[in-house]
Amino acid sequence: MDLPWGDEKTVQFITNVGLITSNGVYGHNVMSAEWTHHVSYSPGLIAVCIGHDKATIANIRKSKEFGISIASTEQNVMASVAGGSSGKNIDKVAALKELGFKFYNAKKINALMIEGAVMNIECKLFKEIILGDHTMIVGEAIDASLNEGKEPLAYHKLKYWKIGENIPKPQAQELEKIREVVEKYRKS
Repeated sequence: MDLPWGDEKTVQFITNVGLITSNGVYGHNVMSAEWTHHVSYSPGLIAVCIGHDKATIANIRKSKEFGISIASTEQNVMASVAGGSSGKNIDKVAALKELGFKFYNAKKINALMIEGAVMNIECKLFKEIILGDHTMIVGEAIDASLNEGKEPLAYHKLKYWKIGENIPKPQAQELEKIREVVEKYRKS
């Protein structure tokens, strides 16, 4: 069965917004990717799922590197521009600069990074996996930096969101009761 974009079932997922930067056959580019996931602590691996025909895929295949910036709540316009057009026919970096967004040169890769993002990660291509109508690009982190005080932009039901109220984890007494119940069902 298919789970198409925008379907009432597929929009139930809650994701961050990754801004993927690259430099290659289409020059400097940035695209939005809601499927940006941390998949390994050691080594630090990040997976990004990108449509097969995107300019970003061509850039990454050529350069074997890319940047990931986790968009902050102040970057919803940037995310819309980066996700709403193709780097094959629009210089999105130039357009975003004219709109007031700032980029800087990465330290260890030949790509731009995004000022004001929650986190910036420079990656070397680790693996490429074809999965249905997307290609999963897995990058190994070679440099990462945080911008303290920034909050990540969330994406849910085709809209951007700011993370709201914290739902606390169970208290110690409740956790102990949960552990006792779980322990009753330990398999031998």
